[in-house]
Amino acid sequence: MSTKIITVVNRKGGVGKTTTVVNLAHGLGLEGKHVLLIDLDPQGNVASSLNCPQGDGVYYLLTMGRNAPAEVQFVKAQVAATGRPGVWYVPGGSSTVRAQNDIANRNPPAPISHIREMLATFTGNGLHYIVIDTSPSIGGLQERALWAADLVVVPTNMDYLSNAGVASVASDLRALLEGHHWSGKLLGILPTFYDARTRAAREAMAMLEKAFPGSLLPPVHQSTVFAAASAEGQTIFEYAEANPRNPYARRAAEEYRALVRAVLKAR
Repeated sequence: MSTKIITVVNRKGGVGKTTTVVNLAHGLGLEGKHVLLIDLDPQGNVASSLNCPQGDGVYYLLTMGRNAPAEVQFVKAQVAATGRPGVWYVPGGSSTVRAQNDIANRNPPAPISHIREMLATFTGNGLHYIVIDTSPSIGGLQERALWAADLVVVPTNMDYLSNAGVASVASDLRALLEGHHWSGKLLGILPTFYDARTRAAREAMAMLEKAFPGSLLPPVHQSTVFAAASAEGQTIFEYAEANPRNPYARRAAEEYRALVRAVLKAR
């Protein structure tokens, strides 16, 4: 069984990347899939969102070799449980910046395939998906995380700067395809913080549909339930289960189930 790698990316922060990562991973876990989260954002928000500790696992993953069996076992030992069945993570934190600098300053620099090569430590062995959270930084980690992906998801909220970030990611993907023989594909653009009652949101959605026809995923509506879930260290599925009478929580959970279904259908 091959392991699919999913990279969640946008050049702009505050668009719901980490929210998408943790809810996609847990949603896949609820479907019986085995999922590994990789937190490439130095802020370590994947761990915080899941009420789990940050750590240096990503640093070791990115900087240690794969040739010596002891090193491989050490990197494997960085995998930690999230407390959700079928979902594990490799914690990141401030040390991830050191890893990025190490990769960029090598002579020659680490190849575009570096992250995918390092992730080969985990692929196979019953693991269905690896889901990568990225930093909005344009540093070398983001480019290598894109090249590592079989599927790319681009969350974007409903403003001009975020949509410009989508265009930048699309340009990056074309460059990887043409210059580095990337073999993955764009799963889709995920509109987040969507509010159909506002003219600005409707216009932003229309612009996205015109610029990226056929690439939009079903939107995720703006709601305070995401902040509430994060404050509790819960995914939206856990929050919705704990608050069954909250219609906004139920809607939010169903919207992320739609993303899960899109991933499960992807070939």
